[in-house]
Amino acid sequence: MIEQTITTPHRHLKALVSSAATSLLLLASAATIAVEAPTPPPKAAIAEEATGVLPEPKLIDRVIAIVDDDVILSSEFQTRYQLVKANIAKAGRALPDEQLLQREVLDQLVVESIQLQMARRVGVRISDQQLNQTIANMARQNGLTPLQLKAQLEQDGANYANFREKIRQEMLIQRVQSGNVNHRIQISDQEIDSFLDSEEGRLLTAADYRVMHALIPVAEDAAKAQALKAREYAQQLFTKISKGGNFKTLTADTSIFAISSGDLGWRKLNELPSLIADLMPQLKTGEIAEPVRSASGYHLIQLAEKRGDGQIAAQTHARHILLKTSAIRDEAATKQALEALRQRIIDGEDFAQLAKEHSEDIGTASEGGDLSWTSPGQLVQAFQDTMDNTEINAISPIFKSPYGWHIIEVLGRRDKDITSDIHRRMAGKFLHQRKFKDELEIWLQSIRDEAYIDYK
Repeated sequence: MIEQTITTPHRHLKALVSSAATSLLLLASAATIAVEAPTPPPKAAIAEEATGVLPEPKLIDRVIAIVDDDVILSSEFQTRYQLVKANIAKAGRALPDEQLLQREVLDQLVVESIQLQMARRVGVRISDQQLNQTIANMARQNGLTPLQLKAQLEQDGANYANFREKIRQEMLIQRVQSGNVNHRIQISDQEIDSFLDSEEGRLLTAADYRVMHALIPVAEDAAKAQALKAREYAQQLFTKISKGGNFKTLTADTSIFAISSGDLGWRKLNELPSLIADLMPQLKTGEIAEPVRSASGYHLIQLAEKRGDGQIAAQTHARHILLKTSAIRDEAATKQALEALRQRIIDGEDFAQLAKEHSEDIGTASEGGDLSWTSPGQLVQAFQDTMDNTEINAISPIFKSPYGWHIIEVLGRRDKDITSDIHRRMAGKFLHQRKFKDELEIWLQSIRDEAYIDYK
């Protein structure tokens, strides 16, 4: 089954996979949607004309709530309600009170409708390319390709077109929430400092270790000769790996001992067994510890990677001039203008002064185009690549990024320990996410209170 997400009642209910969204048909003054039976064959029509009796209308759906300019149909509610119940059961939790759950599900549909209407009013759109990328990410998280995800959904009885539309709606809602909630959140430097000094902050920013581990089994009461053989074999493997041998390949050989080995993945010290955790601070990246004896046998432990502590970044100090195309200056003219500016700089004019006069990057023009020190990943790829290939004190060729046409002057390069910067960003992101949840609940309640809602 494809993973589906849902929270317990009293929280924001979500379902990533749901059945088809029923077409909305709102009659001007009726809360019930009905259709008459199909036209009968001639004999039946004659009989009806003779008796004057028409068949009863057949109910196919009904409106259960009007939300501003939208409606919620009974079929939508039942689809979501059954999905919620199924997810709660799948999670092994007891079903809450039925009436309470029904109210929560209906309320969630109401709040979703309000947000989707807000998205339509302000023109928020999700392109097919953005949707496809999101679905590809979902597939990868489930260990599938997009085609395999589609096949799995159809095997589970879901309609793939409706699945795509549901994901598109979720993305629209996330855009609306971000746009309306993020600006409400402010994180001060003092808050970050206090968080980093807390136990929670220290745990969040503690270093992560990726560990390779292998166990050569030997019982605690094994014969002396057998224990000696295991120790010598462990020492042989240690020597080979220390000299550059591949840990995974060397420990995969089970012809002599039934070695169990593998990659323990990224873990913090408190998540590792004490036998391994005690060794981590002593090892450098790629280094293997001397074989360690335990009651289970001999352990080989290698620190494959480490992150979050002592991170050095190759930073670049640069400045740039940006020109953009416009209705009065096409791409050819823009390139020509930038080439002229580049030549003036090469001929001796001051880069900073020309940036102040001509650059269309409102964030840096007043500073002479100065970008200060940047680390890899901070700038768009086209800019980063050109900057990396430009010598210090040299002017780059003109190049295009998603923002327009640029020239760069590289002023310097350095290696800097950015561990503290990373920790502060992690703390800020954590605190923002925590505040976002609280502010989101307040905002959702406010838009619900302001909406016109009529339950039928």
